[in-house]
Amino acid sequence: MLKPRMWPNRSKSTSPDALLPDTDGRLPERAQKPFDCTPVGILLTVKFTKLSTSQTPGKASNGEVGKALRGKAKQLYATDDPEVLWVEYKNSATAGDGEKKEDFAGKGRLNNLITTLIFDLLKKRGIDSHLVARVGETSQLVKKVTMFPLEIVLRNTAAGHFCSRLGVEEGIELKEPVLEYFLKNDDLHDPFVNDDDLVALGVCTREDLAEIAPLARRINEALIEIFAKIGIKLVDFKIEMGRTPDGTLLLADEITPDSCRLWDQRDGSGKVEHLDKDLFRRDLGDIIPAYEEVESRLAELAKSEGIEVAE
Repeated sequence: MLKPRMWPNRSKSTSPDALLPDTDGRLPERAQKPFDCTPVGILLTVKFTKLSTSQTPGKASNGEVGKALRGKAKQLYATDDPEVLWVEYKNSATAGDGEKKEDFAGKGRLNNLITTLIFDLLKKRGIDSHLVARVGETSQLVKKVTMFPLEIVLRNTAAGHFCSRLGVEEGIELKEPVLEYFLKNDDLHDPFVNDDDLVALGVCTREDLAEIAPLARRINEALIEIFAKIGIKLVDFKIEMGRTPDGTLLLADEITPDSCRLWDQRDGSGKVEHLDKDLFRRDLGDIIPAYEEVESRLAELAKSEGIEVAE
C-alpha cells in the first residue's frame, strides 16, 4: 500500500509542521525558499491554505509520515507515487470563514465514507473523479490534479447566501438550476465572480469554462437523481475540479453534508429537516446523527447498484 511521505527537511531542526502555513495563512519565513519538487497545484481542496507552486511538498528520503497541506476539514500528504496523494479527513467543522469551529467525533470517518460512496455512484453514471480508493476509516488515495481555485456552486432551491444576496425567501424552487463561481480566497471571503472575471484574472480560460460548466450540470443532474432515490432533496452544493497531467478535467475534493444542503423528504410533510452542516451553522442540533443517516441511505443505494460498500 502507498504510504504518506514526509516534507523534505531543510535542516536537522526543521520539522514538517515548521513548514506549514501559520494560522493567518502566511508561510513562515523559514519556508519561503522553494523546494526542488513538482507542484501539487495552486489550491488544493476545500479551504486548503494557498501555497505557491514552488512551495508545495516534495519527496522524502526517510519515508516517515509528515503533513503536506493542512486544511479546515482535511489534511493532504504526498505518497511514494508522485501522481497519487493521501487525504486524511478530520473531525473538525467550521463555519463563517472559520470563525466558528468545533470537533465532532466520527465526522472524518463519515465524510470519508460519504465522499467515497457518492464518487462511486457518480462513476456508475459515467462521471469520473480523482478518487483512487478508500484505504482507511478516515483516509483515501486520490489522483494528483492541478486544481482550479474555484468553488463551483449549483443551486436547485433558494437557500443560504443566494437568499441573503438577492432577498429571496428560502425554500423557493428555482425555475432552473443556477451555476455560480466563487474565487477561493480566504482574505476576500471567497468572492462571487462571473465568467469574464475568471478569464480576465487568468484563473481559467473560456475553453476551461466550456468544460467546467457542462460537467457541473451533469453532476447536478446525477446527484439530484441519487439523492431523490434515498428520500433527500438536493438543495445546493459546491464542488471543485482539477486537471490531470494529461489535461483531463476531473471532479475533485469531496461531496459531503459539509458541502451540500440536504433536506430530508421521507416523512412527506414538506417541513425542512436538515441533514447537512446547516445544523452546525445555525445551531439547530448535532450533525453526527444526520451524517450517519445520509451515509446509511447512500450505502443501501450503492449496494442495490452492485457497488462494494465498507461494513
